Amino acid sequence: MTDPRISSDDTRPQDQRSLRIGTRGSPLALVQARQVAAALEIHSGGALRGEIVTFTTSGDQLTTERLINSGGKGLFTRELDAALSRGEVDVTVHSLKDVPSVLPEGQRFVAFPEREDAREGFLSSKYSSLAELPEGAKVGTASLRREAQTLARRPDLEIVTFRGNVATRMRKLEEGLADATYLAMAGLTRLGMSHVANPIPLEEMLPAAAQGIVGVVARDDLPEDAAAAFDKMNYKQSEAAAYMERAFLAALDGSCRTPIAAHTFDRGEEWFLSGEVLALDGKEKWSASGSCPKSSTHEQMAALGADLAAQIREAAGGRLPAFGETW
Repeated sequence: MTDPRISSDDTRPQDQRSLRIGTRGSPLALVQARQVAAALEIHSGGALRGEIVTFTTSGDQLTTERLINSGGKGLFTRELDAALSRGEVDVTVHSLKDVPSVLPEGQRFVAFPEREDAREGFLSSKYSSLAELPEGAKVGTASLRREAQTLARRPDLEIVTFRGNVATRMRKLEEGLADATYLAMAGLTRLGMSHVANPIPLEEMLPAAAQGIVGVVARDDLPEDAAAAFDKMNYKQSEAAAYMERAFLAALDGSCRTPIAAHTFDRGEEWFLSGEVLALDGKEKWSASGSCPKSSTHEQMAALGADLAAQIREAAGGRLPAFGETW
């Protein structure tokens, strides 16, 4: 963990209280944290001001390895979790798909702001879609899910391990290390770079569970005025999706070991959850879907996610890894 760098602004009102917001120092993470800070000031009526505190996490230090080879989920949150527990920050802001299924003791989610575009983005300097790639073309990804979904549609393609931010991946494409890659449209949109990718319809490629959702985490002792402000920035659709998709993931031991995808759709009076699990080579896929009323409790939403996961495990007939195992 690096020494945190705390932003400062001496022009704030004398009666305004600062709340320390912990985040990774990547461009995307900073955009997300600043959006939360801005919303905090608005929803607190100017009584609270967010101070950004940045950290370098274990995941930020990975440049070539898959997450599973270096410890799986938690690599992008571990240092932030510890800082929050020690009281070095008051809240932390995360891309929810990077957050492990269980939060550290004494911590809880206090807000899920509006979800950004959850679709996958297809990037290539020569081709506009997966279907256009010539036989034997290379697709760069470090995601087991994206690899399996790619091979399910195009088993003739070659997968190469590909990591890095937007600029790094675009440079690698230009250097010919791969013919195409993927990036989440949510991140590209927040960075003002959605134009560099072609969105893939959700019906063609389900995203990672919770993709596009930001989660704000606090200790249980968060002051009431701050909790009220975060409650105001919470979006019901993001919240419902978070509970359902994370429960689906948790029931399948989703810790980067297994290709898992899930997404929640708004169907008027109900939430509709669709999920899938794939074999690593993409040759097999197990899917399940279901819905629950929008009046459902968090427990009922989570139960739907767990039930769909159970259906998939039963359909797979023991062909999925047991908890804690790899393929």
